[in-house]
Amino acid sequence: MPARRLLGLAVAAAAAFAALGGLVAAGAASGLDQWANGHLMPFAGRPAGPPTLLESLVPLLHASFQPAGAAVALLVTLPGQVVLSFLLVLAAAAVLRRRGRAEEAVSWTAAWLLAVAVELACRHLLTRPPLQRDGVHVVAFDASWPSGHALRCALVAAALGAAWPRLRPLLAVWLAAACVLLELAGFHTPTDVAGGLLLAAAAAAGAAASAGLLRRRLALDRARPGAAT
Repeated sequence: MPARRLLGLAVAAAAAFAALGGLVAAGAASGLDQWANGHLMPFAGRPAGPPTLLESLVPLLHASFQPAGAAVALLVTLPGQVVLSFLLVLAAAAVLRRRGRAEEAVSWTAAWLLAVAVELACRHLLTRPPLQRDGVHVVAFDASWPSGHALRCALVAAALGAAWPRLRPLLAVWLAAACVLLELAGFHTPTDVAGGLLLAAAAAAGAAASAGLLRRRLALDRARPGAAT
């Protein structure tokens, strides 16, 4: 896809992300999230608070594997954990660099860093109206938008797909399963997952566009008279 169209896609996804964030903060999406909280989370365990910083950094630290559906969700979405997802993106970047695609390697790494920074900023700045499950306030949902797992799973799938194109169908199936399980296990609401995917779409399209522009710039530089001297 041409870089101009990719940039347009990145801008459109970013605009949709911002619009959805506004709806969530204003409570306009609370009806959907509350309904899902009561009807679309059959694997959800007892409501708990948000994870600590250490629990966010260490895979499966203090994770509850009950009920069984939640355990499946934890394992399927594990590549979207903060540290593991960054290592997977770095692995894809290393492969791209060895294949002479250094622009893509830099772009995917930068996309992960920038997208996660935006996610963290939104978590600190945006608070949705309280959601309840079985009459109990689910504190973890107060600042759960956008879903970091959905964001990072999508970026991992995109980066690995860029490095190993034959894996794209399997990666697409895994990403879809991960997003569905995030909802069924009660880890995130529908708008959380949608927000994570929109942010990932903006970051991925931006990464692909920037790689194409960098490649074009380098090609023009090499074509200039005297560039080889």
